[in-house]
Amino acid sequence: MEPKSSDFSAASGNGYELQMGRFSRLLAPKFLDFIEFEDSDKILDAGCGTGALTAELLRRTKTAKIVGIDISEAYVEFAACEISNPRVSFEAGDLNALLMPDEVFDHVVSQLVLDFVPNTSGAFSEISRILKPGGRLAVAVWDARGGLVFNRFFLDTAAMLDREANELRKKNFTRPLRRPGRLEEALRSAGFAEVQAGEIHIRTEFASFEDYWSPFDGTDGPIPSYLSKRSPELKNQIKDAVRDAYLDGEADGPRSYVATAWIATGRRQ
Repeated sequence: MEPKSSDFSAASGNGYELQMGRFSRLLAPKFLDFIEFEDSDKILDAGCGTGALTAELLRRTKTAKIVGIDISEAYVEFAACEISNPRVSFEAGDLNALLMPDEVFDHVVSQLVLDFVPNTSGAFSEISRILKPGGRLAVAVWDARGGLVFNRFFLDTAAMLDREANELRKKNFTRPLRRPGRLEEALRSAGFAEVQAGEIHIRTEFASFEDYWSPFDGTDGPIPSYLSKRSPELKNQIKDAVRDAYLDGEADGPRSYVATAWIATGRRQ
């Protein structure tokens, strides 16, 4: 059986914005600071989601043609409504089977998606195929185990109360590209040269516990997908325990947590 192209639960553009889009927009500028690209290039945003990285690419260029592609039609439709510019186009597509000619893009950027593609080698192969020789690929994924605090304390807490949460926790922390050094190894294994790697940090800000929790009541992402299958009693038990973790014995209100992403870039030979 062929592996699924993505194991990320995607249903609503608004849901993704609440769940992760607000943080993608903070990550995008720092990610692009790591990349050198010419304004006249044709750029693919591979796994564009709701368009955070595409919008930042648009702000930084004056003539570049930008194509955003995502497996979720809901996300593509949301992004197309949010970003209306003749230099930008969006389409639904599979990173393991891109319906694009060989060697058409000068650069490919991919933020917070390739770690959710089980057939990672297939995706890297397809990206290499559509890149021009000398074109650059740049990838960013969360350091979920060591550097994504708001996500981690939900999983650490829920795992103590439910075996299925512990399974989700293990899967979340052991996705191959999220391990130290593995992102650059994947680029080298895919034949990319001049590989460089680093890490970037943002702060994930929440106004209150309900601001923190509300995305988990949605439909997008691994945690909402997990919670949707729990009984009301267990879900309330988990919510109460996570609330205690958020409050830390203090009054409800704003909280700020660090979030770290691994980044790597390389050139197609």
